[in-house]
Amino acid sequence: MQRHHSMNYIEFPAKDLAATKAFFTHVFGWGFTDYGPEYAAITAAGLDGGFFKSDLCSLTKNGATLSVIYSDTIEETEKAVVKAGGKILKEIFSFPGGRRFHFTEPSGNEFAVWTEES
Repeated sequence: MQRHHSMNYIEFPAKDLAATKAFFTHVFGWGFTDYGPEYAAITAAGLDGGFFKSDLCSLTKNGATLSVIYSDTIEETEKAVVKAGGKILKEIFSFPGGRRFHFTEPSGNEFAVWTEES
């Protein structure tokens, strides 16, 4: 992959870094590297990034960018999100080419999960 002008890092706010890290580790298998008490870098997520301590959260209704995660087993992923304390904002729905759902994680950030049409 060409690096020039490619996206390679994304950062998200987090009200509760510990809860956010535990959620993404449990549901998606992501890892984290802490850089002090107010920042955690994401590892093993497909795109590098991190969470920074903030009282704000990222929601599309406020104009935020939606970060979308791929799943081979979308129903199982949706169940894991709920079991780990996530809140479903939009249940699984179809769109041209696939299906997806939207959720918030413990710090209130909105993400989506998608899969190809089956």
